[in-house]
Order: sequence, then structure tokens, then C-alpha cells
Amino acid sequence: MNDTRNKLQDKLQDKLKEGFLNGLKRGWSAFLWMMKIIIPISFLTAVLAWTGWLGRLDFLLAPLMGFMGLPAMAALPIVIGGLTGIYGGIAAMAVLPFTVAEMTLLANFLLICHNLIQEGVVQAKSGLNPVKATLFRIAAAVVTVYAMTFFIKTDPAAAVQAGALGASTQAFQVMVADWGISMLNLTVKIFFIIMTILTLLDIAKSMGWIMPIVKALSPFLRILGLSEKVGILWMTAVIFGLTYGGAVIVEEARQGHISKEELEELQLSIGINHSMVEDPFLFLTFGISAFWLWVPRLITAMAATRMLTLWVSWTRKKNTAISG
Repeated sequence: MNDTRNKLQDKLQDKLKEGFLNGLKRGWSAFLWMMKIIIPISFLTAVLAWTGWLGRLDFLLAPLMGFMGLPAMAALPIVIGGLTGIYGGIAAMAVLPFTVAEMTLLANFLLICHNLIQEGVVQAKSGLNPVKATLFRIAAAVVTVYAMTFFIKTDPAAAVQAGALGASTQAFQVMVADWGISMLNLTVKIFFIIMTILTLLDIAKSMGWIMPIVKALSPFLRILGLSEKVGILWMTAVIFGLTYGGAVIVEEARQGHISKEELEELQLSIGINHSMVEDPFLFLTFGISAFWLWVPRLITAMAATRMLTLWVSWTRKKNTAISG
């Protein structure tokens, strides 16, 4: 009896050790990869802000940014994040003088609408039109941020007029020094967040805790308007994101176990609500409230799947009436 217990304990310890070591390796690898993106983009953004070149974008971008309660300079992290990824958006955001309220709105836009090309390809391979997926995410980001302006007060008029930064009178060497200090602080925070989150995730995976968590979340899936059959895929996207979890989602879609409607509901939901563990934690380094980093996206995802269900139901009734 004691031998069996000891063997079980040794096995659990081995799994725990394996998950811990894998998490550290993956965390370090992810951290280095992020720094390769964040450091050059943030420096380029700092230089652009110092020269005042961002001000030339005012007439194009100020109206749309003002609609969302943001200054025109918010367009830079939005464009960079949309084309490259969440880390590029964070890098640009980190060196521009946004208020906490503006950063809260900008963070939500970036959390929904980033890495659109690569993630659009992933969604296309699993059956969702990439143009539809991309336009939907952009629309969801704009609507979500606009709705948040009713609760998070910024000055829209000032946001429109503020535009981008003018040329700085600060010496270039001083600007570089200030950038270096701010980046050092951000780098330290990101390091500890990434290492902690990915280590915990790998431990959970190694210990076999993922499946029980998925089962426990079944009622929550129903609240989101999703079928329990997509639980694993939803959890994959929520934990690992669309890019990392893309292979699992694509493979399951090919198996044909999930209907086209269930798959579309999932894709629209996770297009808004993915990488819910790692990405929001990164924005906590800017002093943004955790509530605003998690809750708005959940509400938007819920509304999106419900609206899709109503649309499909209405279309069916309409087609039935026409054919009848």
C-alpha cells in the first residue's frame, strides 16, 4: 500500500516538475520573442513622437479616434497592433502619453483587434471567411470601445483636437534615456507576468487539469451562447490564443464533429475573446483595472453569438416561408 502511494506521489512530482520546467522554458522563449518585437517598435514610436511626425496623421485619424474617445495618436498602436500583434501595439502604447482612461479604451481595442492577417488565415482554415472574420473583429472593437466611453469618461472634443504629439523640445539623448528607463520598467513587469502565467499553464497541462476545468465551465459556455461540443476548442483559444491554438481548432474542424453554425458561433466568440489569460495581464502593467480588461470582451462575445443565433433563426424562418 505504501509502495503504491509512494509511486503515485513520485509520478505526481515528476509531472509537476515536468510542467514547471517546460513552463520556464516556454516562458523564457516567449519573453525573448516579445522583446524582439517590443524594443524596436517602442523605440521607433518614441522617435516618431519626438520628431512630431505623428501630427501629420491628424486630419485622417482624429475623427475616428475621437468617436472612440481617443486622441489621434492612438491610431499608431492600433495600426501596429492590427498588423503585427498585441505586443507591437503594447510597445507603441507604452511610450505615448495616454491617460489611464485612454489606455483602458485602447487596451480593449487591441485585445479584440490585433494580428488580423495571421489570425484571419487561421480562422479561414477552420471554415470562416477571413474578410468576414477581420471586419467583424474591427467592428466589435469599435462598438465595444464606443460603448465603454459611456462609463469611462474621456473628453471627446479634446481627444479630437489633441491629435498626435508635436515636435519635442527635449534633446534626443534625453528622450532616449527616458525611453530606456520606461522600457526597463515595462520589461521587468512583462518578464514576471509571462514567466508566471506560462509556468502555471504548463503545470496545469502536465497535471491533467485542463479537461476538468473545461467540464466545470460548461454552464459558462451556455451563457456565452456556445455549444458544449466546442468546449475544448474554446478553452484552447482562451488559454493559448488563436495563433497557438489554431492547429487544434483547424484539425477539429476538419473532423466534421461540429456543425457549421456551431463553428461559426465559436469563431466569432473567440475572435473577440481569445488569449484571455496572458494578454490582459500584460496591460495590468499600465495600471488598468482588471474589470475593464476582462468583462467588456465577455459581454461583447455574448452579444455577438446571441445576435448570430437570432440571425440564423430568422433566416431559416424566412427561407421556410418562401419555400412554403
